[in-house]
Amino acid sequence: MDSEKLALLLKERENLTLEFKERYSSKIDEDIVAFVNTKGGILILGVANDGKIIGQKLTNKLKAQINTLARNCSPSIEVRLSEIDDLLVIEVQEGKEKPYSCGLGYYRRLDGNTQKMTHDEVRIMFSDHEQTPFESKINRNCTIKDVSEEKIKKFLQEANITTHQHVSEVLFSVNVLVGNVLNNAGILLFAQDVRHFIPQARLTLLRFKGDTKVNILDRAEVQDDLLTQFEQAIFFLKKHLNLQSIIQGTERKEVYDVPIEVWREAIANAIIHRDYSVTGSDISIEVYDNKIIVSNPGSLPKGLSRKEFGQISVRRNELLADLFFRMHKMEKAGTGIQRMKDKMKEAGLPEPEFSMDSFFIVQLERPTPQATPQATPQAELTELESKIIAEIMKNPKVSRNDLAKKIGISADTVKEYLEKLKSKKVIRRVGKTSAGYWEILI
Repeated sequence: MDSEKLALLLKERENLTLEFKERYSSKIDEDIVAFVNTKGGILILGVANDGKIIGQKLTNKLKAQINTLARNCSPSIEVRLSEIDDLLVIEVQEGKEKPYSCGLGYYRRLDGNTQKMTHDEVRIMFSDHEQTPFESKINRNCTIKDVSEEKIKKFLQEANITTHQHVSEVLFSVNVLVGNVLNNAGILLFAQDVRHFIPQARLTLLRFKGDTKVNILDRAEVQDDLLTQFEQAIFFLKKHLNLQSIIQGTERKEVYDVPIEVWREAIANAIIHRDYSVTGSDISIEVYDNKIIVSNPGSLPKGLSRKEFGQISVRRNELLADLFFRMHKMEKAGTGIQRMKDKMKEAGLPEPEFSMDSFFIVQLERPTPQATPQATPQAELTELESKIIAEIMKNPKVSRNDLAKKIGISADTVKEYLEKLKSKKVIRRVGKTSAGYWEILI
């Protein structure tokens, strides 16, 4: 750890592997245990809740106190202490003998919080700790040169982080870089060509005519980074679901026939909790006249029973969940399933149906056409228009010439189709200079 790395961390909010404390307390053993039980992490002392730097000196007495707390954990924990720029930095490695406990029990990290584990959560960790998750495995064929700087910039933008740090420093700070190579989580978010390293990381989007899997009206396949998959899935559903006009007080509000909060959560869950070690299968999102089906390879995480589903938060991919949490693409852990049920109930629709065998499947019922006579379909797009939208999603500042090269058409044709998309009110241009960007409206 040095001043540059510390400066980058201070720009972030608390997350899976980062915690700020105003001052030393004997209760920091809870955070130390939580880090060692999860993915490791960094605890910084001397930072107030509002982000103001207060400072914390590392005296010999304080060093002895912290080391004693760590050694008294079970099993004993080793920590690395350093004073950098008047802040006390405690670095904790992920443990190899999980689960660990301190005097007040077992703890773990969920998003940006240290939480005490229940008996069932401890039991699940005991049964599961020996296996190295796919997302944490190192791929020695994927190095810094295989990373997309554009994807890193987009991640930083989504996470509201401004930094001039080198690519390697950013990747290190989000726990996806080991030496000069990436783990699988890093590949899934930041590799220039994800499918070269993890070909099974694929998303299939389908719109069927009617209520059966017979006639396909629209199909898209996305084999790119997970943020792009998430965004294109959202776009696809917005394209094929209906809008309803609802009067709230004196205002008219446009809402989708199935609440956006519900299917957005279902998409995020499918991407975050997918078993990426499974080959030959995709995440799929199917839209029918009467329902939406979202499925991903992999049933419940090991040790979690059907009865416990929705009550206990166990994540197959902790690093991926943390990266999506940093980008504000998911809510606080443990609230998603109940929130989906509540939103469907508010909309007068049945609760989501869950299936949990070799695939995890969520089925969301759509209202019948008779129940929504005021519904209006989204603008239908041609295949070429959809390709242009997909590239704009990846890079809102993309130029006409770059679009032409990526799609394989002339710049004049791109200009023509951009005008069509503007006339359909699918996109609009923000700013008239080269510094402007495209905004998707649906």
